[in-house]
Amino acid sequence: MIEPTRIIAIRHGETTWNVDTRIQGHLNIPLNDTGRRQAHRMALALRDDPITAIYASDLARAWETAQYLGRALRVEVTREEGLRERGFGEFEGKTYAEIEALLPEQSMRWRQRDPHFAPPGGESLLALRHRVVAAAEQLAARHPGELIALVGHGGVMDVLYRAATRLDIQAPRTWALGNTAINRLLWTPEGFTLVGWADTQHLDDGALDDNQFTSAYAGSIVNAQNPPRQTTPTTR
Repeated sequence: MIEPTRIIAIRHGETTWNVDTRIQGHLNIPLNDTGRRQAHRMALALRDDPITAIYASDLARAWETAQYLGRALRVEVTREEGLRERGFGEFEGKTYAEIEALLPEQSMRWRQRDPHFAPPGGESLLALRHRVVAAAEQLAARHPGELIALVGHGGVMDVLYRAATRLDIQAPRTWALGNTAINRLLWTPEGFTLVGWADTQHLDDGALDDNQFTSAYAGSIVNAQNPPRQTTPTTR
């Protein structure tokens, strides 16, 4: 009998485009100062967890977030393109309001969670689900009986939550997808199971000592913002 793989799934820290409600998709947007502090606090919160492997999207905001965790645990981060955010094609770089104003019909299909709709040059929800679930299953299968971390994006977290709770792809979202929230799942060959979701205690004021934001972490920011070279994403 295969032992379950424990998974900690983490969305990247905050970016300026998050604040501006601007679609990032596959664009490389770095963390802002708040996002770096969130990533640091998340790393401190998990530094005693027996995480044996860290996999991260190669997009800058997720890659940088994962570096904080990797440093805290002394575990090398491995890139995984399957954990990238949904490709939003022509939506990328635009705010929600701009999409509504410029592309009202497409905006409606997007907001209604039409599973077959893909922005021009982007991915559908069905394609995103297939890609993320396949990547997460393959990674989990490598580590039976272990605890691994997956660092990705809001769309990735949404897919994992739905997979673990067996919710339909079109079901309205009633759960949080907070920046650097700690989400816990189990994986077996039968699928994913939800253990805990949206733990943000580490972000509460006074929860951790911000003075521990040392030069070792701060000095890693330059390198962390330069993830491995991107390749053209595939829709699986």
